Amino acid sequence: MAKAVVIGGGVGGLAAGVALRRKGWDVTVLERAPMIEPVGSGLAISANALKALDAVGLGDRIRALSAAEGPFGVRRSDGRWMVRATEADADADYGDSVVVLLRATLMEVLLDALGHDRLLLGTAVKDVDADRGVVRTEAGDLDADLVVAADGIHSATRRALFPGHPGPAYSGVTAWRGLVPRGGLTVPRSESWGRGTVFGVHLLAGDVVYFYATDVLPAGTVHADEREELLRRFGGWHQPIPALLRAADPAMIIRNDIHQARPLPAFHRGRVALVGDAAHAMTPNLGQGACQAIEDGVVLAHVAGGDLAAYSAARVERTTKIVQRSMTLCRMSKIRNPAAVWLRDAGLSAAARLSPGLMLRSMDELLRWRPPGEPAR
Repeated sequence: MAKAVVIGGGVGGLAAGVALRRKGWDVTVLERAPMIEPVGSGLAISANALKALDAVGLGDRIRALSAAEGPFGVRRSDGRWMVRATEADADADYGDSVVVLLRATLMEVLLDALGHDRLLLGTAVKDVDADRGVVRTEAGDLDADLVVAADGIHSATRRALFPGHPGPAYSGVTAWRGLVPRGGLTVPRSESWGRGTVFGVHLLAGDVVYFYATDVLPAGTVHADEREELLRRFGGWHQPIPALLRAADPAMIIRNDIHQARPLPAFHRGRVALVGDAAHAMTPNLGQGACQAIEDGVVLAHVAGGDLAAYSAARVERTTKIVQRSMTLCRMSKIRNPAAVWLRDAGLSAAARLSPGLMLRSMDELLRWRPPGEPAR
């Protein structure tokens, strides 16, 4: 039986492990942390990633966790919709809408499918021999026919295989994320844009609201009370934003700077394949970070055992376009000049009025992706 060693027990590593096991591989996932913590907050699983999860038998488990209600789209800070669509619109066009769920929940689903016995915790990787497929750890060496590097945005494997790559760079945007009980609030799925600022809200299963906010700040900026800082920036925006922030537990608000990485020329070297943020770290503006990591795993499993150049050929161009498009949206969201903000918002609103369905159609190439071996629709 062919052996695969996966470095990293995040979404990308677990997805690749599940997909490879379904293809008959003997899979071992190495995670340096002593346990899989329920860290992080929410993430989006779009139609393309749901199709990838269908390929490993998990799509319907994720669909069952959807809590979406009403329209979704982009709003101004005063609450006026600039662009919107409905769940029915998305279902009609792509067969699915977007499921937003806790990162920890997705990890549980993937780990259950992989098998807990396939995960080695507290195992740090010291080195990888890409030509021989040897992974060196403090506990000893592991031989592999395939090494999957899913070691994240600061991937040591990427640095070793592509020493000329500059690594991740700060996007100029910092983000806050949090979870709040819904209470009696009406929570349409939306992202609201201001002057260099963004605030998004999503209802999750269990009547929990996931929110995120971004602003243009110097890297490493930290505030003594992040909730008060959010109220200062967003407390005058439309509901339910102020109510959510007042209900938030300050200790549960996560703040981190957003990075992206310059595209790589390939996602493989020797017997090693890169997946997820190790391969194509992107800003979260399209909600495609986890989605592309899941796609990576399914595509890699399809070509594994053959020339890994086929994996790079299938993934580099697609993910590079998504990285670039996400960064374009990031730049749009960073606009601060009042006249430029007015033009941006007026242009989005006018385009939506003149061409209903524009928001969804603009996502065609991204969302109509199908797993290898399935016909495009």
